[in-house]
Amino acid sequence: MGVVIESEVWEPNSSIYTFTFLACFFSIVLFPYFSNRTSSSSPFDLSISSSLLRFQRHFLLLYSLSSVLEGFWSVLGEYEMANYGVEKEKMVLSLCAGFLASLFIGTFLGILSDVVGHKKVSFLFCTLHLIVGIWRTVVPHPAVWVASICLSLASSIFLFSFETWMVVEHEKLGHRQDTLNDTFWLMTFCESATLIGSQMITNWLAGNHLEKSIVSPSIVAVFLAMINAIFIARGWTESATRGGLKDYTASFFAYMLGDKRIWLLACAQACLHFSVAVFWILWAPTIVADGREVHLGLMYPCFMGTRMLGSTLFPWSISGLSSIRTEDCLLYAFSIAGLVVSIVAYDYQEIGVLLVLFCIFHACTGLMLPSLARLRTMYVPNEFRAGMISTSLAPANAALLFIVFKGGYYRNICNATITAFAALGLFVAAGCMYMLKHWGKQPHQNWHKL
Repeated sequence: MGVVIESEVWEPNSSIYTFTFLACFFSIVLFPYFSNRTSSSSPFDLSISSSLLRFQRHFLLLYSLSSVLEGFWSVLGEYEMANYGVEKEKMVLSLCAGFLASLFIGTFLGILSDVVGHKKVSFLFCTLHLIVGIWRTVVPHPAVWVASICLSLASSIFLFSFETWMVVEHEKLGHRQDTLNDTFWLMTFCESATLIGSQMITNWLAGNHLEKSIVSPSIVAVFLAMINAIFIARGWTESATRGGLKDYTASFFAYMLGDKRIWLLACAQACLHFSVAVFWILWAPTIVADGREVHLGLMYPCFMGTRMLGSTLFPWSISGLSSIRTEDCLLYAFSIAGLVVSIVAYDYQEIGVLLVLFCIFHACTGLMLPSLARLRTMYVPNEFRAGMISTSLAPANAALLFIVFKGGYYRNICNATITAFAALGLFVAAGCMYMLKHWGKQPHQNWHKL
């Protein structure tokens, strides 16, 4: 008579979702009462001008739709590769192809965006998603590396194009600088919320079995990309770009290479990008390392929820009763995130402890993203913003290509070592913020007219 051994299934406590929701709610609602601003301080304040409100809502809707596209393929792609039986070596090589494309092509897309216009490059973002969606609709089992290259380039565009387009239009329309800071944290907040929504959509499609589902995931992706393209077409008109690529390149490198503060900011951005990418590559293997069955899909909303909570802390850090300099805020956030990742790298922890550590990491990330965007506004001219973001990510993409190839394909580097590198990068970013604090401008001074 055989013995049936029931495996233990681990799930997060449902109270985590309630706590995160209530924390985000109270952080947003209570902030206006504890703000040191004399003007409107809440994005939900009805005293905000109607033109600014239309601009902000239109952009956040466009940005949220783009976030849905990004999250849709990140979840569905993994499921499809597992469902079609793609070998692990091919998965690793597809990741390498994506990082290679981001390194040698994506690095220069920011410069292209600054020259030809951010609206046109945003169209390219939709075009790449359309190509992948149509390709997967026509070809039952398309080459994995083709989709990886297109989606990696689309992700590179997503990181710089929409933010830069919004900042340029915000300044052209003459809106206040403090409302730009509100838009930064709302971008992270809305992106995290829509990523949860995109996971729900892909889980529903995957639950209906991809081959038997009436609604093809590829058709859904094509529909979303077309809707996104329509919103971009109806967006703001861009003024003609001054000068050509040669003039821009000369001015860009002269300005970037001559300002050590931008070097420090670029280094911090690269370290954060590297650490976040390492997390998404290794978090699932780390969670299931003890052999227990875990519902990973239930953890994703925890990560995104704490990321939303972290983004709501940004206005408190710059305009609360005890506001601090953005560089100091980032110094603390990078240090805490580095300490958390170091604990994960040093020794395996219980799943519940890992979940708490990962949530703290994402809360720090939610605070870092709008803070870095604010520093870019302070130190980087708008005409160089997209190029600065894309070129600063080149070292991170090169490092990711190396660790994925060596650790995933040849398996010469263990996961703990890769995680330790991610922690080291976060500590380096904290050091950059410490140096930037001493070399940078005064707390409320930047190159824009406030």
